[in-house]
Amino acid sequence: MPAFPHIRKDLAASLVVFLVALPLCVGVAVASGVPAELGLVTGIVGGVVTGLMRGSSLQVSGPAAGLTVLVLEAVREFGLPVLGVLVLATGLLQILMGALRLGRWFRAISVSVVEGMLAGIGLVLIAGQLYSVADAEAPASGTERIAGLPGTLARAAGDAETLAAIGLGAGTVAVLVLWPRMPRRVRAVPGPLAAVALATAAAAALSLPVATVEVEGLLGAVQPPGADALADLADPAVCATIVAFTLIASAESLFSAAAVDRMHDGPRTRYDQELMAQGTGNTVCGLLGALPMTAVIVRSSANVRAGARTRAARVLHGVWLLVFAALLPATLGLLPLPALAGVLLHAGWRLIPFRGLLTLWRRERGEALILVATAVSIVALNMFEGVLVGLALSVAKAAWDASHVRLEVRDLGAGPVRAQLSGNATFLRLPKILDSLEALPQDRPVELDLSGLHHLDHACRTALESWAERHSAAGTTPVRLTAR
Repeated sequence: MPAFPHIRKDLAASLVVFLVALPLCVGVAVASGVPAELGLVTGIVGGVVTGLMRGSSLQVSGPAAGLTVLVLEAVREFGLPVLGVLVLATGLLQILMGALRLGRWFRAISVSVVEGMLAGIGLVLIAGQLYSVADAEAPASGTERIAGLPGTLARAAGDAETLAAIGLGAGTVAVLVLWPRMPRRVRAVPGPLAAVALATAAAAALSLPVATVEVEGLLGAVQPPGADALADLADPAVCATIVAFTLIASAESLFSAAAVDRMHDGPRTRYDQELMAQGTGNTVCGLLGALPMTAVIVRSSANVRAGARTRAARVLHGVWLLVFAALLPATLGLLPLPALAGVLLHAGWRLIPFRGLLTLWRRERGEALILVATAVSIVALNMFEGVLVGLALSVAKAAWDASHVRLEVRDLGAGPVRAQLSGNATFLRLPKILDSLEALPQDRPVELDLSGLHHLDHACRTALESWAERHSAAGTTPVRLTAR
């Protein structure tokens, strides 16, 4: 029995994942407003460090498009030196949550909130990358980005260089859209790699005047956080950003793990250990001043479909990234920025669950509204506040759904009117309860039975007692309440 029975399949899968990860690592870094090398550093750590740890054996970690908008806002507000502190604190929080066995509780977060979060990220990402393609500076807020797009694209129409960039970006998106329809042998090459390679070749062959990635050595880009940056942990805004990083990175990683588990029949994810693995990776990335990492469904699905069997595939993909970045860094300087923007435009579009939203609208409109409200809030406000809005709406909906109450009235025409409340009487249903009770005859005695209630909160109890006093004062016989 060989020591590594699956090494051939894992080696082949690692090369596929490497080819998918390379343009995404660089593209996410550029879109996040940080040096391209930092995206590669996070990809290397995601493969070599997180890949060696237990949790989910086949999912692959690295810089993700889902955190691009939040990282960009953080770098603009706090500066690049503070990014390492944010990521370091995020990693330590994830390790703590994993040690406290909180990983499984992330599955309790409403799927509508998570999908709304991803949809909001996708919308902001698309708007930002359209500015990048048009060689214009994107406004800070999501609403300003969307409002300013028509004018920006109109101005770009009169500039030959900008039109060349737009054409290259549009061509990249077209290749990504059409690639799944290509023959099976052609599709053996990952779509993002093919799109970026074709765009790079076209830019070189046609001598297009487009911007390319600016690269230096990995060691020059690594900036461990200093004492001044660590002092910013006292800033409440920095702490709020850390919470947002932790919530989004953890939720995205664990939801990705659940999705990957459905793609193969191997070992299932151990959520607490996976959360600690993600935390360890983010801790290392923070110490290096790199981008935050999450488990990425694009890389993970490529890993599974390429036939990976063990953790070796994702570890080797990190090794290939390290070798490429160390030996061939100048090659990255050939990549045109509009092509990378096109890859991220396509990734942002895929984050918006159009079909899922239609299905949800038919089955559960309340959840569909939560999804839309979360996405719109992220665009209108920011990532953290938008997610809080979604969580608050989800909790409110759960409370509303749980507060079902039923009032049964029996009036035999003689004697007292008998009414019985059953279910859960909370303040959310109080107006309905009081409307029904106040419609009872005022000149008849009433027996109100509360023994069928599973829950009666203080607000309802007080209101029912007040109604009984008012009815007794107006009627001929007092109301009798039968206690639970």
